[in-house]
This record gives sequence, structure tokens and C-alpha cells, in this order.
Amino acid sequence: MNEQRRAPRKRPDYSVTVMDAITGQPLGHLGNLSSNGMLLIGQRVPRSEAVYQVSLPLPKHDGTAPTIEIGIQEQWHEPAATPGQTWAGYRIIAIGSGDASQLEHWLQQA
Repeated sequence: MNEQRRAPRKRPDYSVTVMDAITGQPLGHLGNLSSNGMLLIGQRVPRSEAVYQVSLPLPKHDGTAPTIEIGIQEQWHEPAATPGQTWAGYRIIAIGSGDASQLEHWLQQA
């Protein structure tokens, strides 16, 4: 398969719940993450091209789990193999410099 993404994605080795920062409700569980996008597995279908402000913890090897906050926009979604779940791809459209640094550090961890 030919990779079409601009940046490689990393799968977390733990469960990460991505929260809607506005409503305080879970948006989904992180499937993978890159410097410019993410895959979420959720219980609800997102609106096409919807914009969300989300927060998610990025655990480090030292046991800390700083939370970053980013703006994302839905790019696509489709039903997952598990009934009642949806896979959705999002593009990161806004991230502060401190959160971007934390994300880059997390992506470089083995």
C-alpha cells in the first residue's frame, strides 16, 4: 500500500480518550496521531467538515500525562466493523506552540 499522508502516524500503546473541550463530552478514542491529523473511533457520527476543540493526554515515559488542546476538522468518516462505532479522520487546524512541542516529543518517543 502506498502511504498518502504528509506525516507518519503513531498508534498509542494505551487507551486515550479525546474530549470535546467545549462540551466536556468524549469525542472518541484515539486510533492514531500525527503532527497534522488523527483517527478517532467514536460512538457518534461527526458532522461532515465539523470543527472541534479537543483535549487529550499524551503520557510520557516518566509517568506524567500532560494534556494538549488542539483544533481539528473532520475530513471523512465511515462505520467501524463494530456495530455502533464510527471511524473518523481529522486534520489538525490549530495548535499552540507549547502543545505542538509536546506532540512532537510524544511522536518521537519509541
